[in-house]
Amino acid sequence: MRSDSVTKGVQQAPHRSLFNALGMTEEERNRPLIGIVSSYNEIVPGHMNLDKIVEAVKLGVAMAGGTPIVFPAIAVCDGIAMGHIGMKYSLVTRDLICDSTECMAMAHGFDGLVCIPNCDKNVPGLLMAAARVNIPTIFVSGGPMLAGRVQGHKTSLSSMFEAVGSVAAGTMTMEELQEYEEKACPTCGSCSGMYTANSMNCLTETLGMGLKGNGTIPAVYSERIRLAKHAGMQVMELVRNNIRPRDIMTEKAFLNALTVDMALGCSTNSMLHLPAIAHEAGVDLNMEVVNEMSAKTPNLCHLAPAGPTYMEDLNEAGGVYAVMNELNKKGLLYTDIPTVTGKTVGENIAGCVNKNPDIIRPVENPYSQTGGIAVLKGNLAPDTAVVKRSAVVDEMLVHQGPARVFDCEEDAIAAIKGGKIVAGDVVVIRYEGPKGGPGMREMLNPTSAIAGMGLGSSVALITDGRFSGASRGASIGHVSPEAAVGGPIALVEEGDMISINIPQNSLELLVSEEELAERRKKWQPREPKVTTGYLARYREMVTSGNRGAVLEIPGQNRR
Repeated sequence: MRSDSVTKGVQQAPHRSLFNALGMTEEERNRPLIGIVSSYNEIVPGHMNLDKIVEAVKLGVAMAGGTPIVFPAIAVCDGIAMGHIGMKYSLVTRDLICDSTECMAMAHGFDGLVCIPNCDKNVPGLLMAAARVNIPTIFVSGGPMLAGRVQGHKTSLSSMFEAVGSVAAGTMTMEELQEYEEKACPTCGSCSGMYTANSMNCLTETLGMGLKGNGTIPAVYSERIRLAKHAGMQVMELVRNNIRPRDIMTEKAFLNALTVDMALGCSTNSMLHLPAIAHEAGVDLNMEVVNEMSAKTPNLCHLAPAGPTYMEDLNEAGGVYAVMNELNKKGLLYTDIPTVTGKTVGENIAGCVNKNPDIIRPVENPYSQTGGIAVLKGNLAPDTAVVKRSAVVDEMLVHQGPARVFDCEEDAIAAIKGGKIVAGDVVVIRYEGPKGGPGMREMLNPTSAIAGMGLGSSVALITDGRFSGASRGASIGHVSPEAAVGGPIALVEEGDMISINIPQNSLELLVSEEELAERRKKWQPREPKVTTGYLARYREMVTSGNRGAVLEIPGQNRR
């Protein structure tokens, strides 16, 4: 066992003395040492219940013959960080989480890990760490929040942000806003729609790294405590059989994840995180494959913000495995690959029926024949851009309009709420990419303001930043190359016509190549917005959004 390096032999006598200092018995030392990576904290609603999950996991590990040892991982609440400097620190924590978990796992000789994330960057950060460290590992999340209820209707955080725009538009009173404020987020858990956290927790099941229900069992259900105990027990089976993350997270597993992503209508942030996780697993997940997957994968779910259903509804309908079983009717999944259950994908999903065809559409009657995410290309995004197609209204799938150009999120919000954006406009927010932000902020406030102002079916938004999973509408992000490195989005001028054709995966700036060449001669890089601290180091090392915004040492060959 790996832990022999810290528990066995004469040379390890000093190490054992320190285990004694922990109050650990010889019997505990002689069992496999299982690191429990706890993302518990008291600032993120999706993490406030993780202490209960941790205790359940510890019990499961101990029951199965292991010694559980807890260490922490940080977490940022994207909702609380939204719309101010805090959002620059959201995506960047993914790499801090990965790096710190690697440090703890390698320094202390753990034989296995149980990762307990829940919200946006913890899930991919810990999946990256699992692939990098490559010791037997299983995931169990904290679970989704229950939907809120306002005036007899279910609601969620995305409705909360849009309500602010409605107040600015004069279509909602402050009293109505306060009712949303008090009722939109009624429990602990990751926010209740198919936003980034829930997207990634569902994809953890699809990748084979979590047990059935990991992505959908609500946080407040006792069923999740039982799930956590089973995860603790199952990691011991992985250790005994030396089944490791890279045995599970293969190229086929990532292609399965992309397929289920399309069917569920996941957050566009999955297009940042899946390539980054694959990178750590030694798999090259080229974004060019996304449209190929989308072309043959039906979109089966319209959870919030795309529709009026929520994670609790998906759970009752049969969860991720039921969606996978629907897809398997068309032979769209690799079913012969291993998972942390000890069974293959095919064995896991066998008999997992769709219990509610209104929540999970049958493959014979999908919302659309193509998947929930589209990758766009064109002279405005030569490397790619990403849109959540399933959350775009039909009339905005093809759109042409004048560019309204802003060099930061704050200026765009002021213009939207000030009534300066009108139907037909294409709002362009640039210098918000991985390097330009730095940190690639989410543009939930602008998209919510557009929706709240009643412009969601007539105004598009394009950015080299990214979007919250709670954003809806023609919200096109991850434009690559970004403005900070001289991408074409940096050359757009006020009033330029922009053509969007999502069915044809096209994003074009209707300006001649000659004119763009002249503009490029005049373009100058911007002075960095941040010159000290972690964000400055991140800016120097981060790659483009189309590569998952992974970190590389400048000049380093791509793995």
